[in-house]
Amino acid sequence: MSIMADAALDLRLRKAAAAWLAERALRQQELATKEELAQFTFEGRRVALLDPQRGIRKPAFLDAALSIRTTFTPPGHPPPYEDREGPDGLLRYKYRGNDPNHHENIALRRAYQHQLPLIWFVGIAPALYLPRYPVWLIADEPEQLQFAVALDEAQRLIQPGGVVDTDRRRYIERLTKLRLHQPVFRARVIQAYGTTCAICRLRHRSLLDAAHIIPDGQPAGDPIVPNGLALCKIHHAAFDQNIIGIRPDYRVEVRSDILIEIDGPMLRHGIQEMHGCQIALPRERSAHPHRQRLEARYEKFRAAA
Repeated sequence: MSIMADAALDLRLRKAAAAWLAERALRQQELATKEELAQFTFEGRRVALLDPQRGIRKPAFLDAALSIRTTFTPPGHPPPYEDREGPDGLLRYKYRGNDPNHHENIALRRAYQHQLPLIWFVGIAPALYLPRYPVWLIADEPEQLQFAVALDEAQRLIQPGGVVDTDRRRYIERLTKLRLHQPVFRARVIQAYGTTCAICRLRHRSLLDAAHIIPDGQPAGDPIVPNGLALCKIHHAAFDQNIIGIRPDYRVEVRSDILIEIDGPMLRHGIQEMHGCQIALPRERSAHPHRQRLEARYEKFRAAA
């Protein structure tokens, strides 16, 4: 069966998969395990959305790839494949191996040729993924063994491989940050902290944020787990506003003027009583907040106080 011979079936499958993932996200199930992704059912048949062994998923009854995957890499470890931005600011997805005519690369090439939307599963933890969809392949670059990826409709309008001016590149990078980097950073940080606020132990995912220790865009402000803290929205705002600081020894410090302020129960129980408490830490030591970053951020808190 070819895509051109049954384009309607192909389109129905992709729309159904996207709708299923969107419905999960509405139920606060934006992350999915390999087992859950294998349970997707389409028109009476089970169609796994993720290949358990390969990075590129092509159902047997289609000619083109349905999804791509980036495996989880623990903090401090090099990834097996690096999907980097090109000089035009667009992300690249690496081929499977070094053969452009490997059957998985051919499946991706067919998705590119017919401009079919793909699902990109980004590893958040072992066997746990954050779906990003739809994405499109907008250039095949066999010399570099990679495809150029557009994360939204606006990026599809960019001419891959061309020279872009500074403003256009910033625009492209901002879209990539909004569509990929920020959601992945949030998911990885919250997962590392066991879906728990590091300060108050609140466990409602929809009320949790990933707070940068060193702000995004500053030196050492990388979107990596050791530069993040899982905080509820109240404590995230308090941290950003220097109402709360976190010392390099992982102790919470509340600004002195806030400690003596009289207000309602939220201030008393939610902030003042946190003074001196130790934050919860991720189970994996490699995911612990970086002490030098904490120290630099704590100095800014002290200056503000």
